[in-house]
Formats: sequence, structure tokens, C-alpha cells
Amino acid sequence: MLKISDKMILNTKNLILVLLTIQITPFTGQVKEKSVADTIENQRNTQPINLKQSTTFPQIHTNLNGMVREFVRTMYQDKKGNFWFGTNGDGIIRYNGQILEKITVDGIRPHFRVLEIVEDKAGNLWFGTSEGLIKYDGKEFTIFSKKEGLPGEDQEVWGLTIDQNGLIWVGSIGGVSHFDGEKFIPFSLPVSKVENAKPMLSDKLVFKIIEDQNGNMWFATDGNGIFKYKNGKFIHLTAKNELTDNNVADILEDKQGNIWIGTFNGGVSKFDGNTYTNFTKDGIVAGEETYNFYEDSLGNIWFTAEGYGVYRYDGNNFKQFTTENGLTSDVVQSIFEDSQGQLWFGTWQGLCIFDGEKFVNAKDKEPWTN
Repeated sequence: MLKISDKMILNTKNLILVLLTIQITPFTGQVKEKSVADTIENQRNTQPINLKQSTTFPQIHTNLNGMVREFVRTMYQDKKGNFWFGTNGDGIIRYNGQILEKITVDGIRPHFRVLEIVEDKAGNLWFGTSEGLIKYDGKEFTIFSKKEGLPGEDQEVWGLTIDQNGLIWVGSIGGVSHFDGEKFIPFSLPVSKVENAKPMLSDKLVFKIIEDQNGNMWFATDGNGIFKYKNGKFIHLTAKNELTDNNVADILEDKQGNIWIGTFNGGVSKFDGNTYTNFTKDGIVAGEETYNFYEDSLGNIWFTAEGYGVYRYDGNNFKQFTTENGLTSDVVQSIFEDSQGQLWFGTWQGLCIFDGEKFVNAKDKEPWTN
């Protein structure tokens, strides 16, 4: 989930502290899009520039024509069919059906992290990044950060969702905010803290924000369990009552209304509205660090178990996939399904696609990724 450096494979939680030493230079304002392919003729068969940059790990599968040095940490396909790849340190990469290009935003250092990508009803794309919240309206990128009221000195945005009323919820190092299109409005979580809380980045950080089918907002925090909120009332879920671990990495509601919870030290659980079942504690799922929950179009639940590959839950059984099954690496950092039903997996060693039967190099299915 935190996906910060190449050494995370050895010890994720210790290396999270590296982030605390990273200095981020915020930039606010309206900027225009540029790309490494600006000088290339805009035709479908045009090949993008190969940056030929060194990579942190040997790339077994495609790293998007050399544009990704470490890994892709989030993927999205917008309503127009464009593919967007948010990287760990190499900014935003887009494929628009013609060109695979690295997006450069004026005023921002090129090596920034992208942690979340969401799209609103109007078709605007929102990126949660190490430089703040970035909006793309189809023509321009606009950056919103400290000047617009994003709390905290560190402008990194982790949690990002748009609720059914169109309100943008932002979880940053400095806390939770609403964003009304112009400024950030602080949203305070309760001051209650778990005993011996051990936040990895900030005791105000919310890693993940979701809205469930009943309009409840769920906030997965850094070391302080989960807050459930509706109509001014909060419920605090912790390791003392329902959770296996107060350090929550990820949360998802599936189409059946089940809440899936991934933690850094307690594995994966499912809440069906009445009972919490921890599959790791029961010995069904290996790996204490679980995240990247994704529900595919068939209703399967996929998630990462750090160092143990990925799992698929079909409603009855779990199936584990590792390198022995053709997965590029057992350290998977992002999962995504495209409009063709292909499942993409971003790993430390490139992008692979699962076509329903096997894992293959993404370039074998989508040559434009090469």
C-alpha cells in the first residue's frame, strides 16, 4: 500500500519513515499539459520516445517504454477510454489511443508520486499526488495544495473519493478535508485515539476513504483504526472491538455490501453487516499486509498480500496467484480492470495482464505498452 522505495520488500513499515525526510515543493495554480511526445506526429502508429532511464529492479515485463523506473501504483481508464498510470516517482503516464506519453506539469518536479485517480460526473479527473490534489479538465491541469488550504506542511494526498452528492473527500498528511472546487474545508475526525497508537506517517493521515451503499463514509486511518461516519455521528472501530490491527491499509465495499478491510499487521477481514471474519487469522490467506482491493466485473474480489502475490475470492473460495502461476512478481502494487475485461497488475518488475486464464506480459496483449 505505501509503496515507497525499493527496500520496502525487506521491511515496508520501517521504510515508510523515509517519506518523512522527503521535501516537497508545493505549487499552486493553473498549468498547461506537456508531454515527452509533443514533438512526435500524433498518429496511431507513432512510437513514443524511449526515455531509456535506469530502473530500480530488472523489468521482466513492460515498464511502459522505459518511463517507469520503479512501479505503477494506480491505474485508471476514463470514460473516453484513455488509460492513466500513476507511478511511484515518475508522475502521470497516459495512453490516449494513439500515443503513450509521460505528462509533464509545469511548476512540478517530474519525479512525483501519484497515489489515487478518480473521475467525477463531469468527466474531470482528479489525482491524489505528493504535490497535492491535481485536476485535469480535458485541457489543463490545475494544482490545489497549501495555498487553497490543504492542511499540513506535507502536501501528499493519499485518500481520495467523490461521494454520491459530488463532494470530494481528501485524506492528506495533515488530515481530512472537503474540496469544493476552489478550497479545502477541514473535516475533523474524533479526537479519540487507540492505546499505544503507532502511526507510520501521521496520526492525522487517512489512507483510504469510501462511501458505502447506505451513505456511510469510512475512513481508514494511519494507526487509529477506522472511523465510520453518517449524519454527524461517528463509530470508532479498533483492535479492541472489531479490527485485527489499528494500522489499516485499505478498505472496499463490494457489490453485495460487504466491507473488506486490509491491514499492515493483521491481514484481511470481511464485514458482512453483522460479523467480522479474518481470513488471515483463520489460516486461509497468507501474509499480514493486505491491500489493493479490487472487485472485477464478474464480482471477484482481488487483493494483494505483500510478498505472497495476489488472491482472488469468487464468493466461495480464495485462490492465490504467485510467480509460479505466471505473475511477474509476488510484490504487486496495483490492480485494475480495463473496458475489455482484462485485469492489469502493476508490480516491482513491470506490468502484466490476466486474461481470465493466464498472466502475460502486458505488451503481448497491448503492444502500445512496450
